[in-house]
Amino acid sequence: MDERDERLAVVVDKSRAEAVIDDLERAGVYDADRSVREYDEGSVSVPVTAVPDAVDYREVVRQVGEPRLRDLADYLRERGWTDAEVDRAPSSWAVLGTVVLVDPGDAPRPGELGEALLDLHGAADTVLARGPITGAHREPDVTVLAGEGDTETVHREHGTVYAMDLAEVMFSPGNKAERARMGEIVPEGERVVDMFAGIGYFALPMARAGAEVTAIERNPASFEYLLENVRRNGVADRVQPYRADCRDVLEQVDAATDVRADRVVMGYYEAHEYLDSALGALEPGGVVHMHEATPEALVPDRPVGRLRDAADEHGRSVELLETRRVKGYSEGVAHVVVDARVE
Repeated sequence: MDERDERLAVVVDKSRAEAVIDDLERAGVYDADRSVREYDEGSVSVPVTAVPDAVDYREVVRQVGEPRLRDLADYLRERGWTDAEVDRAPSSWAVLGTVVLVDPGDAPRPGELGEALLDLHGAADTVLARGPITGAHREPDVTVLAGEGDTETVHREHGTVYAMDLAEVMFSPGNKAERARMGEIVPEGERVVDMFAGIGYFALPMARAGAEVTAIERNPASFEYLLENVRRNGVADRVQPYRADCRDVLEQVDAATDVRADRVVMGYYEAHEYLDSALGALEPGGVVHMHEATPEALVPDRPVGRLRDAADEHGRSVELLETRRVKGYSEGVAHVVVDARVE
């Protein structure tokens, strides 16, 4: 078999597809111009540009049949969608393990949209319509559009494994770069407090980098997945989990159990309301990462001002390191992160 054949693919178990794609991308042989396809019951063929040397697969095959449909629009037109209807389809979505998460907006016939997304992403088995995140526990609202309807999945991202149930816990695809960044900036052995840990969004990449992480989460469902993800990523010796309100954990006065931090992560849009607790735990010279949903006209003045005001009340000074726009939060509102050193 010609190793440079344009239709080469490797056959793997469907449950391993995402992990294998990650490995193939790192090896530089994943062919993103072709689709992952169903091969037989329980397995898929993943397109490659050459036979990989160090990736575990069952066999190498040639993908046969019609050329790959290039995008979602092609699959929708196959279902009879007009150009005007295709224009109303979403332009972006997220693939999280075996689940496609999408905001259908005002697209017609959402069920057909879901089926088209399943055709486009052969390793996925469920498409969910994403609704708002609400409540004190940041609970999602999702609806099954197509497929098996299994909302539980395992997602790999930059080497970190996240198990989750998207009907019970939130996962923001738009925060991908920020999750990776947090794993890159922490030195080994640094003491980190993640005040709103969720399923381990930031705690896991930091712990994998060698940080000692206190991970606090009050949502019971998220906390259960946090515990599972700590085990899956092999960082149980570096993560101390608490199911509690972060203020209750950080405001302990017993010197034997007092939590101190070289770095505090505040991954919550209203994080400024918790600055007293964060600054109480942060050692002089420590770094805080404060997230906020900020109107564009108030970026960066509002979040920076809130941090400086809180530090002043504690008799501390702030050195601004960076202000980052992570993504759009809503129309005219940005998801912003303020990085600052507090003396």
